[in-house]
Amino acid sequence: MYLIRLEPVMGGSIELNMYGEKIETDPSNGANSNQQPEEIFLPDYMKEPGPANYYYGTLTYHGRSRSWVIKGEPCVCQLAKRLFPGSKGKRRGSVRFTAHKRIIGDLNWLMLRYPLEIRNPDKWKAEMDKAREYVLNRERSNRFPLKATPSKLYFQGELMEFQKEGLGFLLQHNRSLLADEMGLGKTVQALACLAQIRSWPVILVVPPHLVRNWEKEIERFLKPSDEAPQTHVIRGLKPYELPPAQIYIIHYLLLRGWKNVLCRAGFQTVVFDEIQELRRSGSEKYSSASLLADSCENVFGLSGTPIYNKGGEIWNVMNILDYHCLGDWDSFSREWCYGYGNGIVIDPALLGDYLKREGLLLRRTKEMVLKELPPKRRLVQEIDSDARVYDTLMEHTLEKVRLLESVNREFDKRRLTDQIAQEERQATGIAKAPYVSAFVRALLEGEEKVLLFAHHHKVMDLYKKELKKHRPVFVTGRENDRQKEASVQKFMEGKTNLCVISLRAAAGLNLQRATCVVFGELDWSPAVHSQAEDRAHRIGQKDSILCYYLVTSRGSDQDMQAALGLKVSQFVTMMGDRFETEEDRLLAQSAADQHIQRVIDRLRKRLASKAGKES
Repeated sequence: MYLIRLEPVMGGSIELNMYGEKIETDPSNGANSNQQPEEIFLPDYMKEPGPANYYYGTLTYHGRSRSWVIKGEPCVCQLAKRLFPGSKGKRRGSVRFTAHKRIIGDLNWLMLRYPLEIRNPDKWKAEMDKAREYVLNRERSNRFPLKATPSKLYFQGELMEFQKEGLGFLLQHNRSLLADEMGLGKTVQALACLAQIRSWPVILVVPPHLVRNWEKEIERFLKPSDEAPQTHVIRGLKPYELPPAQIYIIHYLLLRGWKNVLCRAGFQTVVFDEIQELRRSGSEKYSSASLLADSCENVFGLSGTPIYNKGGEIWNVMNILDYHCLGDWDSFSREWCYGYGNGIVIDPALLGDYLKREGLLLRRTKEMVLKELPPKRRLVQEIDSDARVYDTLMEHTLEKVRLLESVNREFDKRRLTDQIAQEERQATGIAKAPYVSAFVRALLEGEEKVLLFAHHHKVMDLYKKELKKHRPVFVTGRENDRQKEASVQKFMEGKTNLCVISLRAAAGLNLQRATCVVFGELDWSPAVHSQAEDRAHRIGQKDSILCYYLVTSRGSDQDMQAALGLKVSQFVTMMGDRFETEEDRLLAQSAADQHIQRVIDRLRKRLASKAGKES
């Protein structure tokens, strides 16, 4: 058991243990030291029914179906079926309730009017204790949103105030959806929660292009120690014996292969990143995720794009997090939507308010926390790349490395070296283009307005193909002035939310409608990136612009990161917001020269290795 200090937003502080139980109240630490925290009362419908003069039937727990079954007189069965549409029971004289902490309260309320003889009293008492604690935590959280500071023993990093409130929410609601807008730090809040509850082993289910980023963020935020979490990335569709670890990472496309393994592996906690991936049921992926969630004590979902307008989708997502928290599909679609089986929610705002009141959802938008955000937020995010594509492209470059040995003229040597550098940089961009596209696609689905910067035309052509359905416009240097102006106009008028721009063609553009800047490829000069960022972040703008630098561990990105002063998820040195100077160009060229020499050395070793194998 651990203790954590939670601070109410309005004065006072409360000590909770890992189960959310209040240990003590210390108002002297709050801003309003004379104000005692308001007491939270248990609602009447959660109180003990007590003995009765007459019982209308029996209540029995069925372990296999995890449900409570009433067998009773017509009056109680009739009323239960009318009042609780989520209950099941086509047979006369029988009603079945899912053993859920919310439904338990409904069942208890029913027994206040129609007492039932409980056949499993110990099980019922345990279930009611959990349900009462849930209700108290929910009411306490709704009345006093709490901020939590993670222990420095296990977590390294500082949370913003709204992120502390997000951590407090997760600690109080162990099956919930953190739906903060993109760029507000859902990953760091989830990791702070994992560091605090320390309920190992944990499994993270993430999109394919974010596997490497989660590895890096774990390394960055979870404090190294003798008990530091060991991370294992699950590879391939075919199950194998998992090595010992505290955190496992798997991407959604592999879930179907591990369907009958993960749910038996003994995971205590699961985090579904970008949980909207599970918005459609009926697939092996969804079935596997459902079984996995069902086997875990703590289930968290992360999504910057919660789906309210399509009832079927949000019902599917919430069903993964907390089974039947919105009732069964028939009753949900009948009452929240336009009729049985209909997928459109009548009042999305009302549904959102209900989910928040029930402790199932927390969402903050950028506008809500704008005062805590800097004008520009620069985030370096590591994504994957296709090793096979990169190696294939670099095969063509090996011939130029061979020629270097026989070239004597300095001019010819320099020309070949430049070609090798360009081909390696382009290979890096092409190999990671599908993953950059997947990342940008998630931003666009979250209704962000994106400027996507790249350097090579072949890379931008891949973006055009991958992101075709989002109708991107282009400013690449291949357009004439009229076409360039038309692209800018379409983006600024809202006819598209994606503008793809060449890094060195950004000067003079005014695209302040953008909310996100994404660098799919890097330049050697920091000033070039700063100028690109300023296409969105104009003088006088009050918004906070999010600038993503997407990098991969393969190819030119690592050396370019070092030259730019980039560190994963943060800048060591801030880029000067200025135009590129001659000094910038010289420094960038020096870094590029050092990089290409390392590339040539690597390729020479590759040639030597091939020659050795052939001989």
